Formats: sequence, C-alpha cells, structure tokens
Amino acid sequence: MELKEYQIRALSEIKSYFELLADWRKKAEQIPEAEIDFPTKAWEKAGTGRSYRPRKNGIGEPLPNFCLKIPTGGGKTFLAVKMIDLVNMIYRKKRTGLVLWIVPTTQIYRQTIQNLKDRNHPYRQHLDLASGGRTVILEKTDRFSPLDVQENLVVLMLMLPSANRLTKDTLKVFKDSGGFQDFFPAEDDVKNQEKVLQNIPNLDTYHQEKGFWGKQIKTSLGNTLRTLSPIIIMDEGHKAYSEGAQNTLRGFNPCMIAELSATPSPKSNTLVDISGRELHREDMIKLDLHVVNKVSPDWKDTLLAGVNKRNILEQKAREYEANSGINIRPICVIQAERTGKEQRGTRYIHSEDVREHLIKTVGIPADEVAVKTSEKDELKEVDDVGGLMGRDCKIRYIITKQALQEGWDCAFAYVLVVLTNPASKNALTQLVGRILRQPGARKTKIRDLDESYVFCFKQSANKLLSSIRDGFSREGLGDLKGQIVADLEEAGEQPERLIKIRDCFREAASSTLLPVFMVKRNRSWRPVNYEMDIAAKIPWNSIDLDPVYSLALSMSEEKDIEHIATLSEDIKKVIEEKEAIKLKEGGIRVDPVFMTRQICDIVPNPWVAHEFAHATLIHLAGKYDHKMIANNFVFIIEELRKQLEREKDRLAENVFQQMLASDRMRFLVIGEKFDFTFPKSISVKPASRTLNRKDGRPLQLSLFEFVPEEEFNETEKAVAWYLEGQKRLFFWYRNRSRRDYAIQGWRKHKIYPDFIFTSTSSENENDYEQVYVVETKGLHLLGSLDTDYKMEMFSLCNKEAKARSWSELGLAVKDKVLRFEVLAEDEWQAKLNEMLKS
Repeated sequence: MELKEYQIRALSEIKSYFELLADWRKKAEQIPEAEIDFPTKAWEKAGTGRSYRPRKNGIGEPLPNFCLKIPTGGGKTFLAVKMIDLVNMIYRKKRTGLVLWIVPTTQIYRQTIQNLKDRNHPYRQHLDLASGGRTVILEKTDRFSPLDVQENLVVLMLMLPSANRLTKDTLKVFKDSGGFQDFFPAEDDVKNQEKVLQNIPNLDTYHQEKGFWGKQIKTSLGNTLRTLSPIIIMDEGHKAYSEGAQNTLRGFNPCMIAELSATPSPKSNTLVDISGRELHREDMIKLDLHVVNKVSPDWKDTLLAGVNKRNILEQKAREYEANSGINIRPICVIQAERTGKEQRGTRYIHSEDVREHLIKTVGIPADEVAVKTSEKDELKEVDDVGGLMGRDCKIRYIITKQALQEGWDCAFAYVLVVLTNPASKNALTQLVGRILRQPGARKTKIRDLDESYVFCFKQSANKLLSSIRDGFSREGLGDLKGQIVADLEEAGEQPERLIKIRDCFREAASSTLLPVFMVKRNRSWRPVNYEMDIAAKIPWNSIDLDPVYSLALSMSEEKDIEHIATLSEDIKKVIEEKEAIKLKEGGIRVDPVFMTRQICDIVPNPWVAHEFAHATLIHLAGKYDHKMIANNFVFIIEELRKQLEREKDRLAENVFQQMLASDRMRFLVIGEKFDFTFPKSISVKPASRTLNRKDGRPLQLSLFEFVPEEEFNETEKAVAWYLEGQKRLFFWYRNRSRRDYAIQGWRKHKIYPDFIFTSTSSENENDYEQVYVVETKGLHLLGSLDTDYKMEMFSLCNKEAKARSWSELGLAVKDKVLRFEVLAEDEWQAKLNEMLKS
C-alpha cells in the first residue's frame, strides 16, 4: 500500500515526537528527583504550535496522550497500524507487548477486527512486519497468558462501553474471572500480593487490609491490563471525554494513549492535523458532493431518482471494469423514518415500505436489498462472508434509519437518499460522511465515479446546505464545504459560477507563459512524463545493494531479544528487567517471494524485484546460517526497502540530469497547449466564500476578484494578506493543486507551487518586471526529504531559467526576472521583503 503524501507527513511528525519522547523520558529517568514531565517537554520541542494538556496514568506517572486528527476517508486505521510500529521501535524498544484498541460502536468493532484478523489485509500485513510475524488479535472474551504477551504483539479489541467504568461492578472487564491468574501472585502469597499493590496501587481488590488475608487482588481482565502498560488506541477519541471514560482509560496504566478522530475534543492534544484538502488532493474522497432536492412531495419520486442515478453509475462502473479490471459496485444508502415492527402503517416512511417498493414496484431483486437497523442487521451475514466490497456480494441498496450514522464504512456507497421528514435536524448531518470514501483511494478519471450524490425532497434550500456543511464539519472536512454542489430544482441554481481575470491584469496575464521541463520527441517537444521518461529509464542493474549485503545480523540484536520485566523492590521504579531471552524463530518464513511482494511498490517490475530479493538472501546465506536470517528477516526487508528507495531516487535524478545535460530535456515554453498560462476564468462553487484582506476589505491585487477562502491554510492566508500590502506587487495568483502550474522532477509526484506573483519596476507601474513562483513550508517540514527535494528542484529551475533565452522561456517582454523560491514559515516575510524591496 503506497503511502499518500499527507500520510508520509503525518508519520514523520509522529516519529519526530516519539524520538523526543524517548529522549526526554531518558532524562527524566536519569534525574528522578526532578520529576520531569517528559511528555510536555517533548511536546514543546516538537514545535506543533499547539498547547499541551498534561495527563497522568492511574499510578501517577506522566502519560503521553495525543490525537491524530484525520478526516473521514483519510485512512486512520492504517496510520494507527503504522504508528504502533513506530511506538515499539522508538519508544518501547521492543516488537512485542500489548495494544489495547478501543472503538465506540459495534460497526467499527466488526470492521476493524475483521481486517486485523485477515492475514491478507494490508493492516494485518503491516502488523506482522512490525512484530516479525508474531501478531495475535484478541477479543475481551479471549484468554491470554504472560508468555503470549512476552512473545507476541497482542492487540486486544474492546468496545468503549466495556471500558467505561461508571458501572464497573456489572462489567465483565473488571470482574474476577478465570484465565488471568498467572499474571498475579497466588491468593495465599500475602507478601507478594502486598508488593504488587505497593507498585500498582490502583488494582481492584477484595476485602480490607484488616481482614485475615489482607487485600486480595482480583484476577480480572481490567487488573491484568493495568500490569502490562499497554499502548491504547482510542478510535473516535472525542467520544471518550466523559469523566468516567477518561478515568477508566488512564486507570489502565497505559504507556501511551493515541486518539483517532475527525473532530477532536477541545481537550485533546492534537499532534497531527490533516485537512480535508489534503485528502482531496490525494484522491481519497469522492468530491464534488451533488445534492439534489426534489420538488415532488412524493417520497417515491425521490427514491426513484436515487435508483436511476445508481443505475447510471453501475453502467459507468462496468465500462470502467472492462478497461481496468477494477470492480466497483455502486451502492445506494436509503434513510427511512421508522424501522420498528410496531411502527409500520403510520404516516411515517418505514424501512419495509421502502424495501417493498424497491422490490415490487421498481423491480430490484430481493437479494440486492438489505436492511440495517438496531433490530435487524442483514449486513452482518454479508460481513461474515467477505463483506460489501467482495465481488460475489450482490447488495446494491441498504435501508437504515440511524444505524449507519457513525462508523460504517464502504467505499462503494455513492448515493444517499434521504426520505426523512424535512424537519429532521440530524439526518443529513450524520449520514453524509458514509458516501465520501473513494474506492481504492484512487480516482477512476470518470467524473461520475469520482463524485458522490445526495437525493432528498421538500427541503428548504438554506437549511439543506447548512445540514450538509455541518455534516462535513463532523467528518473533519470543514475546509471542503465549497465542494458541495446543490442541484436545487425549486431554485434552478447553477452549480458553479465563472470568475474572470480582473480587467487591469488581463493583458499582462495573457502574455505570460511559464516554462516546464520538456523532452524532445522526434522534431517536437512535449512535457516530461514520469513513468515514460524517468521511471522507465532507471537502470536497475546499477542498483547498489552493498549496504544490505554488509548488514550485521546478530542473535543478540535488540530487535530479536524479549526483555522480561518484573515488579521492582524499588517502588519508584515500578518494574525492572528480570531477564532477557532470545525470541523463538520469527513467524514469517524466509521466502524470496514474500520479500518480493514487500518491495514491488518501489521496484515495479516483479522479476527485477525478485532478483533483488533472491540476491540479498543468497548473499547473506553465505555469511549467516538459516536461523540467523530467519530471526532477522523483517529487519532485512526493512533495510532492503530503505536502500532501494535511496537508490531509486539517486538513479532517477541521474536520468533527469543526464537528459538535461544532453539537451534531450529543456526548461522552456512551446505553446499554450503544453505550458502553463493563467486561466482566463476559474469555477467557483456556489457555497464558496471569498478571501478578504485581514481588515475585512476586498482583495485588490489578486489576479481574480473572487478567491475561494477554503483553498488557503493559515500560513497561505498570511502570505496573501502580506502581498496585498506591497507597493511594488503587480498581481498575485493562488496556484491550484493538480489543476494549475506544476513542475515535474525526477520523483513521481509533481510539485504544485502555492503562489505565482509579479512585481513592477519603479519606471513602469502598469506592467510587471519580475515573476516569482513560491512554495511555502511549515516549520515542522523543514529538513524533510520532501522539502529538500523541492528546494533542489527550484534551484535547478532558477539555473535553467537563467541559461535560456527569453524567446525560449516564452515571456512576451525581454529583461524580466523569473525566480523560484521555497519559503519557510519563520522566514517568508523576510524573504518577501527582500524580493519586493523598492
């Protein structure tokens, strides 16, 4: 599974914080009397720009507690799985131990555990790589032993109600039960029972201190968790901020709590903040969202419109499958007003009325319709045999009331038909997120299959759009509210409006063509294509695998040692190392085919990838025995991946530079067909708000009078506001990602700069003298490989622009300056001052 750019950024920020956590924890352990709150210190050094609210676990230790803000459709479970590996590698320094994964709803529970148990699912495969093939997925009714936790990465799934201790005496998690006795001293071992309670005083007990046996520790699952310092993953973390839930979670004495949420609680410590725009750029969600408000008062007409749209989508999906081999079966989700057995026959629209109309009147086969309610769950049997995404599944219509409002996830859901009373306040708000996820996280390039659709009736236009916007905010997609397209029959509104270039800038803008990298083809030139011109020419036979061949493998390596801890005589230490034992042989068999699959996302040719895998294992087999290689197999794969990525980047850059040096590639302009020129107009969603100056007045120097505010983050807004106040600025333009000017370098992803702006000379204020192409970067991204790459590319662009004549570069007037700049968050103003100095 190839990581998206925002996922790479998120994991980089998480890794940096974990490294700081480990460093500050070490300092705290070295000076215990200083009582250093190491999570707070690490947060301050991480430079998130957000305040940190300190937490402590149930025995009073500083507790790292943070939130990953990930909108609906952003792959939060995948990031959580990758994060577990980083926690173990950097912070816990081991591949085994307990992860307590807590979810709020049955639907999320069912989907998550099904994926984690499936050894062919990417989530499970990443866990197996992280644990060396020693992954165990458990539910609260399962029993496990100390040896299980010592030798495996144990992921225990719990529902939030099971973990909430407000009614602890009635919950099995906190009841004394068989199967966990081995985690505690024997009942008659009074001395060691007391010692355990001294070290972990928040364990539940029987009897009082004055009793004959003294306090007796309950051998419950809850107490067992308290002894194991688990990592806690709290899915939908904003739902666990009641006092009872918080006390329970911290009372498990975790070493860390990581919350996943699209809309974090104001009390959360947000470490990573992923915007809806980032998801949209990476093809993760189906936008635009089309909202059709039917004039007809008959709900059956609205239902039929939804059925018709789904049928059109299925035709498109079949054509797409014929050309690509990728299966998509569009699903229509229908929200009825009532579902209970006793509620049919009233004036409300009942789920069985909808089912009957679909089958008897519309002619939908009965096995294509399923009802999902609190009383009737016809999706469960589908989940048990492969799920809604399976090729053999026939379900095309799902009828519900509220059961799918949160947690349900199926990328095939394209159409939402809302048949609830127009006065219902939460119908659209809570269901809209269920149809936004893009199948396969990859656009089909067929517009109908890359967007989503809502059908409702008799709704007020203003209230309708307000409900949808609220729904976007609930899913963490508030910055994408402008992507809502209202097809309102009663109003006859147009979905988009066109904004033209300001008259005062039209002539200058039309004469500007920005250069791109071109390759020569026969006697003509065309833009560089990464797959065709770069990736296809990488000389894989020049890959240097010596660093992998020279890996030092050791049975005593940290990766392959299980450190067993016991309770310490020193209460302050709580635990200390009892012994270190060599782990049993890894669960992943040494197999070049398995190894090949792990590197095919880097080396696209499977035969070449297999050669690398085979050669690596053969070479290492000449130095180490099979057992040594088996115990280090995951480590070898990781190191091979790292080296291949470094080498691919190096060789791709060589290909790029050689093409420039041989004049087979140039940085130039050929004509409007291939190069960038400012668009004559831009499309703006009806719901979009324009960006204004900081003081609220309209923009004056933007190329277009209307600039959608949702396309700016806070740093970009600050830059735009600054540009508006510069005397020498002629005009500025917010370059749109994936639509406007882009630079194709030696890496796969194009660079879409944030701004293009021009400045005047002191002699002529009616035309521009300089053109600037600018990319802004936050402080947390400085020094990253992505930022370094962009700086290299911009430097190369500057060099090539100077080397070419103006006729080649295509600018209409001679003696203009073209300059490319990457501006850091803490220096952009100083650099812009230097650029625009009078």
